[in-house]
Amino acid sequence: MVQTPMSWYFAWEDSVFTGIDEVDWASLRHAHGSAEDVPGLLRGLASPDRTEREDALDRMYGVVHDQGTVYDSTLACVPFLLALAGSEEVPERGDIVELLVSIGVVGDRRNGEGPSRPGGAPSRAGALIRSRAEVFARLTGDADAEVRRTAVSALVRFLDEPTRVLGLLRERFTVERDDRVLLSLTQSLGLFVRRHPAHAAEALELLVAQSAPMYGPGLRLAALGQLADCAPDRLPPDLVPLVVRLLRQRSAARPAGREEAGTPGADTLVGRLERLRPSDEEGSWLLRTLHSALGDRVDDRIALLDGQLTGPDPADRCNGVWMAAGLLREWRIDHVRLVSLIGEQLAAEEGRLRDAAVSVLTDLFGLAAPAADRLATLVTARPELWVRRCEGRATALGGPLKALAGSGDPRAVPMLAEVLAGGAVPGELGQVIVPLGRAAAPLAPLVRQRLGAISVDSAAGRALAVPLLSAVVALGDREALPEVMRLVHGEAGLSPGEPYTGYAVRALGLFGSAAREAVPALRRLLDTGDAGAAARALWEVEEDASVVLPVLVRELADGEPRRRRQAAEVLARLGPQARPASAALRRGTTSDDPGERVAAAYALWRIDADAEPVLPVLRRAWSEAPSTRRAVAEQVVAMGRAATPLRDLVDAELSSRRRHLASPGAFGSHDILKDERLLGLCREVVAGG
Repeated sequence: MVQTPMSWYFAWEDSVFTGIDEVDWASLRHAHGSAEDVPGLLRGLASPDRTEREDALDRMYGVVHDQGTVYDSTLACVPFLLALAGSEEVPERGDIVELLVSIGVVGDRRNGEGPSRPGGAPSRAGALIRSRAEVFARLTGDADAEVRRTAVSALVRFLDEPTRVLGLLRERFTVERDDRVLLSLTQSLGLFVRRHPAHAAEALELLVAQSAPMYGPGLRLAALGQLADCAPDRLPPDLVPLVVRLLRQRSAARPAGREEAGTPGADTLVGRLERLRPSDEEGSWLLRTLHSALGDRVDDRIALLDGQLTGPDPADRCNGVWMAAGLLREWRIDHVRLVSLIGEQLAAEEGRLRDAAVSVLTDLFGLAAPAADRLATLVTARPELWVRRCEGRATALGGPLKALAGSGDPRAVPMLAEVLAGGAVPGELGQVIVPLGRAAAPLAPLVRQRLGAISVDSAAGRALAVPLLSAVVALGDREALPEVMRLVHGEAGLSPGEPYTGYAVRALGLFGSAAREAVPALRRLLDTGDAGAAARALWEVEEDASVVLPVLVRELADGEPRRRRQAAEVLARLGPQARPASAALRRGTTSDDPGERVAAAYALWRIDADAEPVLPVLRRAWSEAPSTRRAVAEQVVAMGRAATPLRDLVDAELSSRRRHLASPGAFGSHDILKDERLLGLCREVVAGG
């Protein structure tokens, strides 16, 4: 009997999804609870409708494989995903192979690719994919180039027959004509070398061959990146000039204004990511791979970035800007040349390139100073970039002005004054005032004026109070007492838990005894979550230990780690008057929270001036928790000669080229700032002898 197209489709679907209704999906779990909706998602991956397929893939990553997690429902999906990947009737099977690779890597304990509990769902998923990896061998010869591209990586990861895998890769090199598949083959050769060192010799020869002049610049760059990672001794001696030359040859061959191939999809996560890809995603990957492989060969990476940032192609320069940011965040280098080159991109006509430069300079804070002239030129010429509207009524500083102020350049002050005079109150106001230091003093009257004009009895007014109060603290403006007291006496007063309350309490501490009028309001906070901050302000205002000491001892006993740490910091300010808290502080020096240990140790030093029990606590925190180093360094400065036994830590920090918070792929926007402040404290220790 001849099947109609629709009957054929249903027959095909039944064969691919055989057994799907026999799985007790309702008893399985995913990120959002019961997995009873998973059969619909799996069928959606094979839908004739592209939007439905993209939505199904979105949801597979969002619920069945959320943030790389492998659930029992994920494991149950694997046989059906393998069947879909192997079926030529399914569009975009490359996406399904990538999903399988992501699931399998979580359960692959080899080469550190994904720790997994033996017998758990991730481990079983990886074992299941490896047991059926024959499908990937077949897919390396698929008619769909995207399937071939993803299949070669899966082949190396999951087929446990190294000799056969290498033979298949070698064969594909002889017949493959698609550039993206060739790049994936090159990347897979590098992965093969790392996974199968006993079989690496022939794979390395293939990589060396791909780096030869007979091949195109893109493939040669890919091969050099893999060699740098797995066999740096096989790299040519003129690596950096060669890479720069190949990059420019590759860029010259790209049509002007070329975007990534592919038709934009629907308004799903996958579709949006498709449209948000870099204008030269391939070039970005090639150079990132090389930078990552070069690792601590910092001088080579700086020279390479110089070549990227001075090239004629805007896409290459844009990629160079982002890669320079990664280098600056991880390494303490002579930054002047690189930052100046980033600053030169601010004059570019391409908005993507200019925006990238602004974004990177914003996160560099003081290190952005070599680009300050360029920033000032841009900000002066484009006042419409001074502020930007966020959700609701919130206002934020525009990137160029924020970067200029964050660099500490006083030219930002008149512009910030115009922003305040014009009615805007940027949320980062206090943050950008700090690096400006004394140069920001002209802003104080404007801050007081705005603070005095807001409606303290409205939610909107109290929201505006937060950045204004943070600015008062940053400026150290003791003349702002009337405006701050106006908040204290408002209808809402110092309401526990309100964001503005913490800032108001900190501001009150500036005024000392002049703020005695606020004492009743501060005392009412002593039984709330703001007890630590209120106790500190009360001490600054009254200097009455009998009032704050019981509160701080209670916080040490009952508070969460953050509150115990805050209490210890206030007790340090009390000095010998905090001696009744000594026993609780000694317990704090054994806490699981390193920040609490450091704060408790310093408080004990301030109480007893006995360094012997304190120094081992500080040394351990420095070594085990780099995030505490700045606090430890502050205490080493304050302890003076008593902290001399810790001088070796300071000397080692100053001699290290790597930033203390550097962690691949895990940088915060303030990590450079924290590291530079740590270095400043270390230099202060050395200067003090």
